[in-house]
Amino acid sequence: MTYEEFNAFCASLPATSHVVQWGGSDVWKVGGKVFAIGGWDEGGEARFTFKVSDLAYKILKEQPGLRPAPYLASRGMKWIQHYEQPGLDDEALRDYLRASHHIVSLGLTKKKQKELGLNQG
Repeated sequence: MTYEEFNAFCASLPATSHVVQWGGSDVWKVGGKVFAIGGWDEGGEARFTFKVSDLAYKILKEQPGLRPAPYLASRGMKWIQHYEQPGLDDEALRDYLRASHHIVSLGLTKKKQKELGLNQG
């Protein structure tokens, strides 16, 4: 996935907002809470960071091209960073970004979820 495709996909998810912070990273939020971060390494390679379930964290942290997200995981949070190939293919990365959006949205207050039209099914 290219950096542009990452940003376009995150923008397509419901009730998202975008800011550039933390050294020029593209930070995507739902209800004001971060669900995905796009950045790059010194060589210009894209790195994508997202929140995952406990089970997904246990599985993904051992996969080539994936690792516990620097800073976030060291504080006990279940975040994974796709930092090099092979990592995840584009379809799987979109699935995990979508799941991250959902996980974070469930942490919003019921009032905020309703206001944003999230999780109302």
